[in-house]
Amino acid sequence: MGEVRTLGDEDFPAVFRSADTASLSGQRRYMTGTKWRLLLAIAAAVCAVSSADAAVAMVLLAFLATVYLEVWMLTDRPERAWYDGRALAESVKTLSWRYAVAGDPFPVTLPAADAERRFHERLEVLLREAPSDSLVPVGSMAATETMGELRQSPFAVRKQAYLTGRIADQQQWYGAKATTNIKLARRWRIGLITVEALGVLAAVLRLLEIVTFDLPGVLAAVLGAGAAWFAVRQHESLGRAYTFAATELSIVHQRLSAVRDESEWAQEIADAEEAISREHTMWRASRGAV
Repeated sequence: MGEVRTLGDEDFPAVFRSADTASLSGQRRYMTGTKWRLLLAIAAAVCAVSSADAAVAMVLLAFLATVYLEVWMLTDRPERAWYDGRALAESVKTLSWRYAVAGDPFPVTLPAADAERRFHERLEVLLREAPSDSLVPVGSMAATETMGELRQSPFAVRKQAYLTGRIADQQQWYGAKATTNIKLARRWRIGLITVEALGVLAAVLRLLEIVTFDLPGVLAAVLGAGAAWFAVRQHESLGRAYTFAATELSIVHQRLSAVRDESEWAQEIADAEEAISREHTMWRASRGAV
């Protein structure tokens, strides 16, 4: 059996890669900025236990750096580039798959020229709706040669390409992400409980005057920073959402596998892409981006 023809990131219009790159860059900047704010808060708490001039100066520097980061994140808004870039990239991907495998609104009965024109029109709408202040997509909007070749392929080839390259690939991605987030959520919970227990012990030692410096305050800062980072990463909610998405895609895979001809294929593709888009909409809503 020959290799299944499918679509990779390089086979989508260039605007997909542009939006994807902008999203990943925004995510890195946002997470880095958030991480440094929390680390600086811990550093300030650690330095505050000492009354030495050098320690006080370090506290001042930590707070000044925190203010700088706050101002930078308010002006740069990296989270907007993250959310908006991901929204555009995923929209371009779903539109490209619909076109390439003759899903609605690009059924196989639609002449090639009309299908390509409709694809460009839909893509132009997506670009017009993309926020220009946080995302500037660049690159070709044309349907790629690989997309056109797949669209011209027999039904069986398009079906296998979609089941393998889109549904199975997404299902595997969600399954792996669900497992990772569930494990990380458990580890973070254990870690936070450990810090809480150490805080109780430190408070007792402070009351007994065995420990003379403000160790409970330092541990409180560590606990607060850890809880904030745990909330930002959303491991628990993502673990549940990704598990649900993987389960839903397994149902979609079974339903698409049962399609035997073109008569219902276009609508089934539309329904499958709606299921994939629904998960991303939920993700954006959980981030406060919708």
